[in-house]
Amino acid sequence: MGMNILLAGVGGQGVVLASKILARCAGARGEPARTAETIGMAQRGGSVTSHVRIGEGAYSPLIPRGMADVIIGFEPAEAVRALDHLKPGGAVTVSDRGVYPSVGAEEYVPEKMLGFLRSHPLPGEVRVLRADGVFEQTGSYRSLNLALLGAASEQLGVTTGEIEAAIRELLPERLAAVNIKALLLGAGTAETA
Repeated sequence: MGMNILLAGVGGQGVVLASKILARCAGARGEPARTAETIGMAQRGGSVTSHVRIGEGAYSPLIPRGMADVIIGFEPAEAVRALDHLKPGGAVTVSDRGVYPSVGAEEYVPEKMLGFLRSHPLPGEVRVLRADGVFEQTGSYRSLNLALLGAASEQLGVTTGEIEAAIRELLPERLAAVNIKALLLGAGTAETA
C-alpha cells in the first residue's frame, strides 16, 4: 500500500533532508520511494515543498492535488498553503513556530494559521509540535525537522527506530545525537489538536 507525504516549509528548515530520511526508511523496508522538491527562493526564506511517494503505485514523484496522505508543515502558513494537496481524512503534523516574512510580518499570526488547520474539514487529525519545547531541550531550532518526523511517525506508519537508523546513515556522527534527541522529543510531545 502506498503513502504520499508532502513536506512544506521554507528554505533552511531541513525539508529536503527530512524527505531523504523518509525515502531511506522506505528503502530499508524494501519499498520503492520517489522524491521531488519544488524550491522557490529557498535561500531567502522562500517556500520549499518536498514530495515523497512510497509504494508500487507511485509512478510520478509529484503528488497530485487531493492525494497526500500526510502533510508535514515545518511552518504554519506553509502547511495551510499545502492543504490543497491533502486528501479528505488525511493527517497533518505542523510546527507552531512561524517564520516571519520580511514584508508584512506584523500581519502574520501563526496561531491563526493553526486555527484554520484545526477548523478545516479536510484533515482527519492535526498534530501540533511546540517548537520552543524542542529548542529548550536541544538548544537548536535546526533539528526541528527531525522533531516533526518524530511527531508524525504514527501518521507515517514508521517507527522512530527506523528514522533513527536513517539518520545514522545520512548524517555525520557529530550531528546524529542532537537530531535523534529531537526525533524522540517530537515523538513524545506533539499534541493532537
